[in-house]
Formats: sequence, structure tokens, C-alpha cells
Amino acid sequence: MIDTASRETRVGSRLDDEMVSYTDDTELVAALRAGDEGAFCWLVDTYTARLHRLARSFVHTAAAAEEVVQETWLAVIRGIDRFEGRSSLATWIYRILTNQARRRGARDHRSIPMSAVVGEDEPVVAFDNFFPAGHEQAGHWASTPSRWQNLPPEQLEASETIDVVRRVIEELAPLPRQVIVLRDVEGWTAAEVADLLDITDANQRVLLHRARTRVRHAVEAHLTITEPT
Repeated sequence: MIDTASRETRVGSRLDDEMVSYTDDTELVAALRAGDEGAFCWLVDTYTARLHRLARSFVHTAAAAEEVVQETWLAVIRGIDRFEGRSSLATWIYRILTNQARRRGARDHRSIPMSAVVGEDEPVVAFDNFFPAGHEQAGHWASTPSRWQNLPPEQLEASETIDVVRRVIEELAPLPRQVIVLRDVEGWTAAEVADLLDITDANQRVLLHRARTRVRHAVEAHLTITEPT
């Protein structure tokens, strides 16, 4: 197993002393292939937390996610000579992690079908947010969604609010969780997410919309925000 504690010490020392930083894949890959421990430590230090977040969206425990990340780094070490540069090094590493996480999920019998994840019969927004049939404004919002930009920043950025967001994301089904983590936490584009997760752009949009809606509802309930119609 990779010793992350000693790795952090080595990386910190090397970065402080030599200001090592890699912004070019060619230089980094060459260093990794040459067995440069500092290059590998920099890579691990830069990406481990991000990889763990994504792995956690595939598996149900932090321990399992940690194992997936460890397996990913071992695969990177063993496969770096076969990296062809058809994608960025980061994308290649994320794809390795995705494959490792899927295998782990299958081994733990936790995979579910796409139909169960998307939930086609589940409304994106709860029906009770709209006026019922027979009302003169049937089908329109009964309570207009609140504009978060009107709230004090300290209210949205409070640790309690952030904890609500994290909890809701963790409770999402695997694919919506993976999509929202990649899009809204890691900052990936729609095309990159669709390619990595091997889903269509339309599915990516649906999954992201549903995930964001769940998060919004939870935050609004937490903040008890209402606006007059």
C-alpha cells in the first residue's frame, strides 16, 4: 500500500526546497517513466483527494474508496510506459480509477441498472411545488424557487449548509452522484463527463439536472427559504 503519510512529508519537503511543479504532461510523463519519485509524489499529492471524491461516488464506504485510489496509483505505476498521450494524463488516470471503481462495485454486488439510476418515473420537481388541477393557475409554481444570490454569502457558505450538500450528494444514486461530483466539484465539461462515464450527452444532462435539483431542495429545506409568488 502507498504510504500517504510519508508521501505528504516527502512532497512537502521537495516542494519547499526545489519548488517542483509540473504543468506539462510531456515533462511529467518523462519523469515518471524515469522513476523520478518526486514526480510521482507530486502527482499523488495533486490528485489523490480528487480521485477519492470520485471513487466515493462509486462505492459506499470511505475505506473502499481509499482502496480504489490505491489500486489506481499502482495501475498508473505499472502502466505509465503504455500511456500514449491520446488524452491528457489526468483524464487517463481518472479513466483508470473509473474502471477500478466499477470492478470494485461489481465485486461488492452494488451495481445497479441505468433505469434504476435515472428514475424515469420520478418527477424532477415534486408535484406539490405546483398548483393542483382545478386551480386557476394549475401547473404553475405554487412557490417560486428562491434566488440564492439574494442570500447573505455567509449563510450559503456556513459549514452546516455545506454539510447538507455533501450529505445529499452522498445519498444520490451512483451515476447522478458521479456526474455532479465531476461537473460541479471537479469542474469537468459535459463532454468530458459523458466520455469518462460512457453515457450520452442527453443522459449526462438529465442526471446532472436531477442531482442539482435534489441538492437545491435539500438546501432550501435547510435554509427554510420561501419567496412570495
